[in-house]
Formats: sequence, structure tokens, C-alpha cells
Amino acid sequence: MGVERSRRSFLVVAGLLGLAACGSNTGREGSAAGTLRHWYHAYGEDGVQEAVRRYAAAYPDADVEVQWNPGDYDSKIVTALQNSAVPDVFEAQIKVDWVRNKQVVPLDDLLGDAKDDFVATLLESQTVDGKLYGIPQAIDTQVLFYRPSLLAAAGVTPPTTVDGLLDAAKRLNTGGVRGLFAGNDGGVGVLTAPLLWSAGLDFLSEDGTAPGFDDPRAATVFAKFRELHTGGGLLLGAPTDWADPGAFVDGKAAMQWTGLWNLPKITEAHGDDVGVLPFPALDGDGAESVPVGAYSAMVNARGADTDAAKAYVKWLWVEKTDYQTEFATAFGAHLPARASLAEKAASLRDGPGKDIVGFVADGGRIASPARWSATANTALSDAVSRIAREGADPVGELRAAVDVARAEIARLGR
Repeated sequence: MGVERSRRSFLVVAGLLGLAACGSNTGREGSAAGTLRHWYHAYGEDGVQEAVRRYAAAYPDADVEVQWNPGDYDSKIVTALQNSAVPDVFEAQIKVDWVRNKQVVPLDDLLGDAKDDFVATLLESQTVDGKLYGIPQAIDTQVLFYRPSLLAAAGVTPPTTVDGLLDAAKRLNTGGVRGLFAGNDGGVGVLTAPLLWSAGLDFLSEDGTAPGFDDPRAATVFAKFRELHTGGGLLLGAPTDWADPGAFVDGKAAMQWTGLWNLPKITEAHGDDVGVLPFPALDGDGAESVPVGAYSAMVNARGADTDAAKAYVKWLWVEKTDYQTEFATAFGAHLPARASLAEKAASLRDGPGKDIVGFVADGGRIASPARWSATANTALSDAVSRIAREGADPVGELRAAVDVARAEIARLGR
């Protein structure tokens, strides 16, 4: 596929999603802004850590110290924002609680003329009460990877419904290979949202004023999730979790739900014997989907010099398009957060990569809405876990989660 066609493909994705056309210290002493501390979660792709340290070292107006954070990064950020001026800059997906508690700084003034070049849906996902709190770094999604040869040998058609997925997981569970890997929690963490979307539901109502899963279809689809857990086809206890392609690459599972970023490692391992699918629909009233999200650069409101931190974010994630292109395209597979950089995503021009771009265009859904609170998310996740893993009553569990979500909506004044 040529460069111009690739760019057009990205713009089609943009249009269908409602998008716009759109620690390492440098050693410089005495800089005007002092030292800025920049936190990242621990990316699994080789080369990312070295790249972001190189970016920090190149910043001309302050020393920037990069901290790489393995483990439960999201919880670490929550704790840091409550108690500390460190980090000055961090990557995350905005939560309305942080805005209400004045823990983050608005960044609307950083984009300038570049605003229309950013994916509008991603900017919207980092916006609360009309103000932007995060500059998107790259677009990520998750899909169902499968081995066509294994499906063919088992007489299994690539699943297009939830029932089809359950059946495939069972029938592919042969010869020491499990049917499906979706994480060592059995997929509770990453499949809750796609299951809701498969039934035509969501975390929140369309206007954000009510829970979006207060519907009998939620109980129906999570009861299906219980069937998946009891069917014997799920791989549990893998050496790495869903975000790493190891289980699929090593032949431990015939299908794996994992990230687009793993596409290069998967195709290197299995060559042409790789297919991809969106999460299937529950039925004709539901929809196929893939989650769409982006870590975004944010500024800690308790930082020692928020203006200096904002200037650094603007330099790195608005002005330095060469770094932005490298970050999105050189390590694993990602879509750039800006339309003008789309042609650089060479791995997405054909094959499974091209298919995934189509999934994003046709069924991309924001994975972590800003107005969906951590408390509500925990309540729903715990309910889904009890349904799927313990056989708890779906109706009762979801009723309790709806009550928590409704209280959170009221608390946050939506």
C-alpha cells in the first residue's frame, strides 16, 4: 500500500470514529526550570525505555529525570497524585476524580494550530467539563489473535458471535493447547467492556447521567462469560499476562486477546498463520467492537513548577513530531495520535494490521471514559469476577454494581 493510500486509510478511521482530520538525568546544572520528573509505565516493547530517556536528555530547557515503573502503575499514580509533588509529568488516562480534586492541570493552551491534527475522539476522552487534561501519545487497541491452521484442523469457523467464541474455545482445547487466553484472571480485566459492547451496552448512558448496564442484557452476556469460564477452554496461570504475547507465541493457546502492539512479535513467530478478529457481538442487537485508548501526557497540579512541566509536555508531545512518530511506530505496532503522521505506520498497511485498522474504524470504542470512576469500575469488575469465576447470580451482582455506579455519578455531579 502506498504512503498516500495509507494516510487515506487512517483518515477513514478518523472519520468513522468521529475524529479530526485530524531515572536518567541529563546532567545539565542550573537550568531555569530545575529538574522535571517524568513517569512512564513499563512498556513491554524493546527500545521504548531507551527512547524516552533519549527524548528527556534532548530537552533544552530543563533537566528531565525519567522514572520507569514496573508493576501496578495505575495504583502508583493514584497514590502519588494524592500525596506528592512527584511526578511533575506522567502518562495516564484521565479520571474525573483527579479533576474534581484539582490534582491535574488543564492543557488546552498547548495544542494551538495542531489541535485539528489530533484524533478528536482521543482528545474528547481526555476532556472533563470542557477542559483538556492529557495530550494523547499514541493509539492502542486490543483484538482477538488466532491461528487459522489450528481453527481449520478443528473444523472451527472464526467466531462472529459470543456463542461462537465459547464454542471455539472448547473445540480448540486439544493436544495440550488451550482454546483461549485472555489474561490470568480469565479475562475479567480486559473483556468486561467488550462483553458490554457486544450486548449493545456500555459503562455509562450516552449522556453520562446514568449507568449504561442497567439492563437485563448485561446479566445475559455475563452469564455467557460464566459459560466460558466453565467450558474448559480458557488458559489460566500463564507465565505472562494478557498484554504480553508469550502464551500465543509459544503455542499455549490457539487464540489470545491482546494488544495491537504485539503484532510484530506475533507475525515474527507465526508468519502468515495469524488472523485477527474484533470481539464478537452477542446477537443481532449487539455489536462487534475493539477498545480504543491512549496513554496521555499529564501534569501534576502539585508539581513544583507546573508552567515548566507544561512547556516540556508541549515540546515533546506537540512540537517534536519526529519523536512522536518514532514512539508510535518504531516499537511494536500503534496508530499515531495525529493524522499527519499516519503514513509512518508501515506495519498497518496490509495483512492483519490493515484488518485491525478496519476494526477500529467499524467498532472502535473508548476503553476508559473519563467520567467512569475508579470506584464504579471496581464495583463492576468485582461483580463480573464473582459471576464468571464463582458462579454468582448475575442479576443480583449487577444490581449492586449499578447502585454503586449511580451513587458515583451523583457524587461527581454529572
